[in-house]
Amino acid sequence: MSKLQITEIFRSIQGESTRAGLPCTFIRLTGCNLRCTWCDTEYSFHGGTPMTLDEVLCKVAAFGGKLVEITGGEPLLQKLVYSLIDRLLAEGYRVMLETSGEQPIKRVPREVIKIVDVKCPDSGEPDTFHVDNLQHLAPHDELKFVIGTRRDYEFSRDFTRQHGLTKRVAAVSFSPVHGTADLQALARWMLDDGLEEIRFGCQLHKSIWGAEAQGV
Repeated sequence: MSKLQITEIFRSIQGESTRAGLPCTFIRLTGCNLRCTWCDTEYSFHGGTPMTLDEVLCKVAAFGGKLVEITGGEPLLQKLVYSLIDRLLAEGYRVMLETSGEQPIKRVPREVIKIVDVKCPDSGEPDTFHVDNLQHLAPHDELKFVIGTRRDYEFSRDFTRQHGLTKRVAAVSFSPVHGTADLQALARWMLDDGLEEIRFGCQLHKSIWGAEAQGV
């Protein structure tokens, strides 16, 4: 029987995206093919527990609530994730998917709210974004840039303008690298450049539980 490799399943407060602050159940899949300099979930690269779809769905149901986020690692590396998504949708869950943008998203059902990263120059993984993904975004999807430096910011600003991203998706967020990026500087750059349709996206869950906490 096919199984997913699962790092953790937990109930918490959604920390990012336009749904920040909402209670949410998280399914964190194991494995990632990128090594971003600012990664905060390196513990999900290896290990994990093999679980059948029924076992995953049973644990999710036990938490209650209908908002679920599939994350990683990079969840699209495990092809069984598409069956998991189909099962969740069939059972009436509102499904979010956090993905690095390096994997194609065209197989992801349109109903899923996709939170897609675009890697900046100082992430350590520049030029990994799968540009064809822009053609498969739905109006309710979101794009995120994790920004650590002025160079990251300028890349994010220019990429957003070049591809008309604010017209393609529900939200574009510029998220400062937690603990190292200058929040005031990023806010000032955004204000000075008149980026009225881009969100400043801090990670709420780290403000609540701290940067090193797992399972929250």
